[in-house]
Parts: sequence; structure tokens; C-alpha cells
Amino acid sequence: MVLPVFGRFTGPVIAVMGQTSRKNSSELPQDTLFLPSFCDIRLVFAVVVIAELLAFVLVLANGRADPWNDLGLVSLFLQWIALSSAAALCLARPLLLKISNTAAVLASYLLLLLVTVLISELAWYMGGLEQNGGSAGHVEFLFRNTGISAIVSGLVLRYLFVQHQWRRQIQAESQARVQALQARIRPHFLFNSMNSIAALTGSDPQRAELAVQDLSDLFRVTLRNASERIPLDEEIDVARRYLRMEGLRLGERLQVEWDIDRLPRKRLVPSLVLQPLLENAVYHGIEALPQGGRIVIHGAAEGRRISITVRNPRAPHGVASHRRGNHIALENIRLRLQLAFGNQAGVALREVGDEFETTLYFPREKAI
Repeated sequence: MVLPVFGRFTGPVIAVMGQTSRKNSSELPQDTLFLPSFCDIRLVFAVVVIAELLAFVLVLANGRADPWNDLGLVSLFLQWIALSSAAALCLARPLLLKISNTAAVLASYLLLLLVTVLISELAWYMGGLEQNGGSAGHVEFLFRNTGISAIVSGLVLRYLFVQHQWRRQIQAESQARVQALQARIRPHFLFNSMNSIAALTGSDPQRAELAVQDLSDLFRVTLRNASERIPLDEEIDVARRYLRMEGLRLGERLQVEWDIDRLPRKRLVPSLVLQPLLENAVYHGIEALPQGGRIVIHGAAEGRRISITVRNPRAPHGVASHRRGNHIALENIRLRLQLAFGNQAGVALREVGDEFETTLYFPREKAI
């Protein structure tokens, strides 16, 4: 983040403050500040490691006959700049959150230059460089450090700002996609459900009342914010209600088996990640087969990973090929899981004999 030059050592000493942690890049921070949190100990550790690696590179690049004599001083100066910059940004974060990103960029830029100047002054006087360099050497030392810091800090802050804008764009795109996914429940599902309820009103009023409650709860889900997280138990309840509604229409053709006792029900997940898988199973498998079939939902939490598998009979090729729109739902689920949990989450598809398996997986604990 700063690029000071240490007096008698030619070659720049770069203090790189690192990139955003996985949590910030995949889960999208709740605040709107473009900077990652430098209060995170893991990010600070990354700063230390990167700074030390750069110290090795810079000392070796000096071309001295015995570069190892300079390594201690270069490393010490580099760590001063890196850790001081990280600490300054960490302490300033509450204040930066209260201003616009444009103002935060300018404030961060000036803060990094100030850190460079202060550490350079400390290095000059504590290192005894004033005895050899004099006032002219002092000015040159300070100007060189500040100039390089200005260039590199500007580039790094620009990179972080552009990355933040990219994440915001991805988030907005994801929300638009999930809203489109939620809207897909209404057209093809509403009319079938209302017809089923109408048929039950005279013959089985209690079942019709339960169906109305299920339908209203399902549509309440579609009114949620696209980025809202819900407990896994609530997502499973939505899926059960959906299958009960489909059971009114398909009758005995639709059989469901749940094997989810080992799932941690309190785990927060994006809404509408399981129901679309069951929708695919119904429309691509059960409905396309005259005899219907069984949908098996298996959930497990093994080690640090949670997986939920939906298995259904596979319709002959070509029978359900006109329903390509359902693949949009799978892509939406994959995107939202990866935005929430990074590369530790996703959707896997495979064919097993005459059956089709769709598995969604994500970390058991919150991704960092």
C-alpha cells in the first residue's frame, strides 16, 4: 500500500496490504465501504507474510555481493510500514463507514501518505541516517518515500475501489436473478394450485384449507428481499409445502422420501435454494412419466460440509427437453451459493442409471 525507499538501500521497499479476504470477496460485506477490514487477524497475517516475501525479493534484487546483511533492516522497515498502515486503516474504519466511498478513498489515500511520512521520519532519526545524509539527504529520503507511496497507494486504492464496484454489480445482478426465480413460481404454479384447491373445496374442506395456507406461505417467500438469509429449517419447510401442493395435482404419482435428520437446521442459507431443485425433479421427472415416481431428499453434514441431494427418476431424453427454463434456476442457485460461501459451495449434477441427482453443497460453518 505504501512504497517507501530506505535511504542507503536502493530499490523500493513495498508494503503491500493484501487483497480482500474470502469472506469479503464471496459473501459481500454488509457495509458499503470499498476497503476490506484490516482488523481481521488473518488479513494482518497475510500483510506480514507478503511484506516479508517482498523484503526477500527487494534485497536480492539489489545485486549486492552479500545481500543478507541488509535483509534485517529492509524487513524491519517494511513491516513498520505494512503494519502501521493496516492499523491506521483498521482504526479509521468506523469513521470511513460514515462517509461516501469517494470521500473514503481520499481520506485513506491521505492517511497512507501520512503513515509513510511518519515512519520515514522515525526511520531517519532512529536509524542514525541524519549523521551521514544531512538535511539534503533527509529531504531526498522523505520525498522519494512519499512520492513512491503516492503512486502505489493510488494504484492499490483504485484497484480496491474497482473490485468493490464489481462486487456490488454482481450482487445486484444476483438479486435480479433471484427475483426472476421467485417470479417463476407464480405463473405455472398458481393456476394449477388454485384448480386443485377449488376441486377440494367441496370434497375435502380441511385439506383445501391446509392447501390455501401452504400456498399463501409459499408466496410469502417470494416477497422477501432477494439477499435475505433464512434458517435451513425454514427452507426445508418451504420445500415441504411446495411438494404438498404438487401432491394435490399429481396424487399418487408423486412419492416423496425425506432423509434429512442429520442436517443442522439452524444454518443460515439463501432463500429458495431447495425448492427449485424439487421443482426441477417434479417437472423434468415425475410429471413427464405416466407412472410418476419417487423423489428422495437426502441431507448430510460431514466434516465441514453440508450437502443436500435430490434424486428423482429421469425422463427419457427429449420428453422434457422443452423445459429448458428450469436450468436457469440451477444457475441462479449456483451463483447465489457461491456469492454467499465462495468456492466452497455450488451445485453438482449427475445421472445414475435411470435416475437424476442434483446436489447442492456449502460449508457447515460460515465461510471466511
